[in-house]
Amino acid sequence: MRVGLVCPYTWDVPGGVQQHVGDLAEALMELGHEVSVLAPCDSDTELPAHIVSAGRAVPVPYNGSVARLAFGLRAANRVRRWIREGAFDVLHVHEPAAPSLSLLACWVADGPIVATCHTSNPRSRAMAASAGMLKTALEKVNGSIAVSEAARKTLVEHLGGDAVLIPNGVWVRRYADAEPLPGWPGPGGAIGFLGRMDEPRKGLAVLLEAFNDLGRRRPGLRLLLAGPGDADEARARVAPDLRDRVTVLGRVSEADKARVYHSVDVFCAPNLGGESFGIVLTEAMASGAAVLASDIPAFRHVLRDGAAGELFTVADAGSLARRAAALLDDPARRQELSRAARRAVRAYDWPAVAADVVRVYQTVLPAGVGGLVGAGTDR
Repeated sequence: MRVGLVCPYTWDVPGGVQQHVGDLAEALMELGHEVSVLAPCDSDTELPAHIVSAGRAVPVPYNGSVARLAFGLRAANRVRRWIREGAFDVLHVHEPAAPSLSLLACWVADGPIVATCHTSNPRSRAMAASAGMLKTALEKVNGSIAVSEAARKTLVEHLGGDAVLIPNGVWVRRYADAEPLPGWPGPGGAIGFLGRMDEPRKGLAVLLEAFNDLGRRRPGLRLLLAGPGDADEARARVAPDLRDRVTVLGRVSEADKARVYHSVDVFCAPNLGGESFGIVLTEAMASGAAVLASDIPAFRHVLRDGAAGELFTVADAGSLARRAAALLDDPARRQELSRAARRAVRAYDWPAVAADVVRVYQTVLPAGVGGLVGAGTDR
């Protein structure tokens, strides 16, 4: 099968949707399918052969964050050309409600289209205001997927219809046996965070506030931070006498990301909301980490209501500090959570998830369909 995947967000900046699309492409290729991915990207970025750049993206406020999207006539022409040359059996667009490539692809393509909704944003005024315009494109979608119940609810409330629930995937084998970073976690214990440090909804400020309390009561405790953002700004939120116990790695490679999860006693995901799933949780679970996460619906679901990881009150540094202290003092509980996490995460292993996606493709493919063709010609 020839599959065209469309990512609305720039490939240059790491994000959950970009990672999902990239991993799905790899999993589909492992299953023997031909795959091409179209995404916004700067022209000087080195890309694998199956990734095609649709040109540079521009930053746009979207869903409580800043999304880098591509829209307009030039982007539409590139989408049209890619679809025509790809002759795909099925087109799989991601986040079609975002004003970017996926929406354009729905407008210009004919043939079987599957759409995946990642966003949990039930109060989106922008989406409500543009629902009529969106429906002109999304009515061409033959099959819909949502990565979580929250994402499915967003799709239903704003755009109508329904979706098959297929969660995000994780390459379990890549995270299971990574080596810790040198010197970590250490005898005094370590807490880890991985995410965009400069994005408020990721909740790093809550963790840093909790560390100000925990660090004073635990002289050897260290904090390991990884992800894009300003290291000095992060350290500035920590008391001066504790800053030498905060290590900031910045953006890390996929291999080092796995090592981060193995380098801490407790992995913390303090997100404030706006998450429809929780990729970072499944990665940590695949690594066998003892997970401590904010009690938002998406995280509660992935952690099986606390059976595969502890939960604390959202945005409450005191609750985070108390739960973290209890875990740091209880190695047996951490081991119990590690075992439960490794069992639970099997449901999210990419080979299984990709097979479910292929089954959706098969439901929208009439016998004898050859491919998708663009609407019109390049201008």
